[in-house]
Amino acid sequence: MDLTTIIVVVIVGIFVYALVTMFKKSSADGGQRTADGGQRTADSGEQKADRGTELPRRRKYGKWVGGGLGFAFGGPIGALLGIALGSVFDGMDSAKYAYRGTPRGDFAMSLLVLSAAVMKADQKVLRSELEYVRSFFIRQFGEQEGNQLVQMLREILKQEINIPEISSQVGQYMDYSSRLQILHYLFGIASADNAYHPDEVAVIERIAGYMGVSSSDFLSIKAMFVKNPSWAYDVLEITKDATNDEVKKSYRELAKKHHPDKVGHLGEDIHRAATEKFQKINAAYDEIKKQRGMN
Repeated sequence: MDLTTIIVVVIVGIFVYALVTMFKKSSADGGQRTADGGQRTADSGEQKADRGTELPRRRKYGKWVGGGLGFAFGGPIGALLGIALGSVFDGMDSAKYAYRGTPRGDFAMSLLVLSAAVMKADQKVLRSELEYVRSFFIRQFGEQEGNQLVQMLREILKQEINIPEISSQVGQYMDYSSRLQILHYLFGIASADNAYHPDEVAVIERIAGYMGVSSSDFLSIKAMFVKNPSWAYDVLEITKDATNDEVKKSYRELAKKHHPDKVGHLGEDIHRAATEKFQKINAAYDEIKKQRGMN
């Protein structure tokens, strides 16, 4: 079942469930009014007051039904997506919002939620961060759907994000190479304003830990963005006292681990981003060879 079909099923379920619930409520109210005929006049004011609050409740109804269905379909990530979809459903044509039930779609939805966690880390959401996310999703899914996904992101940003649960779910179901690529993307968000807020870096480190990414792999990817005097050695996951043979061995292992083809199934844009990461590993290796005069 593809993403569009899943979303249509969820939205139809929400709509039908809401209609049935409102129908039952109307029937129950009708029976009560018949049984309490003598109280019609006294209750009329109450009924008007109830109608005044009933509309806002109905407007919010889609959020919580969507949240329940989302959790059933996809754990804590599904719950957040369900709430976001419910919010979109309340005021827009929900049939246009599609979630592809594929590894590529799962990767995108995980990024959507984890992006929100990083963006909220420093207590402010910058335009540069939103544009970074928008550009990625437009390249990946096209302009219309990319903009729709960003609207979902805006709804997710309003929710509390349980980083341990969300990250653990990603770690459980996503392959290791894809998790490494997620970290590379999250550091891209953190650097969208050409600065690194300590709180954002700390959140990415927490995400990495709960996803099951090793500390050495986290520090390697971090060094690709947050430069320091030993950045090249950090990228290759070695120390300055490593032998030349150890340098070459580490490079070969990282080149294999981060090869772009390992995430080729996630789409062309992810493959291109993985190629950029791969080039940073090559740059670190070239820097060490230059410093040491290695061939």
